[in-house]
Order: sequence, then C-alpha cells, then structure tokens
Amino acid sequence: MSEPADAMEMRAALARLRRATGLPVAFGGLLHDARQLRIAELSGTATGALRGLVISAGNGLGGKSIALSRPCAVTDYPSARHISHEYDAAVAAEGLRSVLAVPVVVRRKVRGVLYGALREPRTLGERTFDAAVAAARDVEQALVVRDEVQRLLVAAREPVAGPGAWEEVREVHGELRALAPRIVDEGLRRELLAVCGRLATASGNQPRPHMVGLAPRELDVLACVAAGSTNAAAGERLGLKPETVKGYLRAAMRKLGAHTRLEAVVAARRAGLLP
Repeated sequence: MSEPADAMEMRAALARLRRATGLPVAFGGLLHDARQLRIAELSGTATGALRGLVISAGNGLGGKSIALSRPCAVTDYPSARHISHEYDAAVAAEGLRSVLAVPVVVRRKVRGVLYGALREPRTLGERTFDAAVAAARDVEQALVVRDEVQRLLVAAREPVAGPGAWEEVREVHGELRALAPRIVDEGLRRELLAVCGRLATASGNQPRPHMVGLAPRELDVLACVAAGSTNAAAGERLGLKPETVKGYLRAAMRKLGAHTRLEAVVAARRAGLLP
C-alpha cells in the first residue's frame, strides 16, 4: 500500500524548510476540520512530544497563525506574551525556544501549518521567514492539484448527456492526463489514469494500444490537442517547452500514420486512446 500523500508532501516540505532556513527542527500537519490541526510529521526532533498534538485555532503560536492566516514567530516561546500557552509542556519537552509558524493557505482557507524552530532564543530574520513561506507554498500547490483532481474525477463520473457533452468529456480527459504526472499519491495517480481510460472508450471505441504504442507524454500532448490547445497552451498545461510538445506530437503522428494534427486525433480516438 502506498504511503498517504499527506504524509509524503508534508515530510518533503519540512525537509525543504530545514534545508533552506538552517533551522534544526521542523514539524507540521494539516487541519482535519476548520478549527483544529493535528501535528503529524516531525523532522529533526529529539522526542515524540509534539506528535499527534491537536492545535486549536487561536491557541499557541500555530493556533494564532491559523486564526490570522499569516506567519507568526516568537523569539522565546516559554516567555512569549502574545500567545497563549496551552502547549508549553510539549514545547518544553522538545526544548524549543525560537519558533515560527507558517500557514498553508488554499483559496483563502488555512489547510495546514509548517513550523520551524531553534533550541535557543534568537530572532529569526526575513530570509528565514521567506524560505519557510516558500516551503508552505509547495504544500499549497500540491493541495491545489489534488483538489482539482478530485473535482475532475467527480465530473468524469457524471453521465454524458447529449453530443455537446463530448467537448466537456475531452476537456476533462486532457486536464486529468496533464495532472497525472504531478500526483504524489501512487494510488490516486492509478485511479486517475484508470478514469482517463474509461473516458477514452466512453464513445464505444475499443482500446487498441498494442496497435499504436504511444508513450504517455505523446498521449498527454494529443489529449491537449484534442481539447483544442495550441502547442504553447499544451506546453503550459503539461510543464513542457513548445519545442518539446512539437517533438511528442510529431512522434505520435508518425506512429498513428497521420499527416496532420486532426488526423492524429481522429486516429487516436479510433484506437480508443482518446474520447
């Protein structure tokens, strides 16, 4: 069974935060409802005192960051006057003094918090804040991608209603294929590609990939083209240079025996590779 995506994304972000800021300790987690966060991942800690700690909005440094939806810091946690002290025992057990908390914000909603800390009282500079914010942005982008995948999966499961719906089906198919390489969760990525396969054969064409043998990126490019994207737009969606898109498109056209983009799309649909 693959590791949960939340854990992998958070662990990677904490490693980046420590590397970029030089802070020896980092920890964090995602909100499990609108008001509470559970600290699930630790990096550089000496004890497990912080693991599983539930942080309520408004309480402690992280709770303040959640409530204000902005980064917060204290130079000496035990004596800080501008935060409440519900979590002092866990902080003291880990020996933390200087701490910062950065919210993970998606569409104006706080979805998590990343912490960085020192075991000595020291004012944290602007560069440290900027690096911590950048690590939080990485988590935000991962959550945006996952949210979009879930939305598209729901749309993909809706029944096709009339000929005009096929353009929407093709657009969803192209977006899902474009997002697939960015999904950390292996199980979700497999599900996404399986849905792409179902969409591709929804028109009744039977899949015959063995007769064509398109590479995944060649099919990604064709899916964008089928949805009406230019080479530049396909490149932006897929994170590729326009020249690279052209190369994949030429290779797909050659394998499909097509002389134009339209012929390639038609041939791919007949082969059950595109909806």
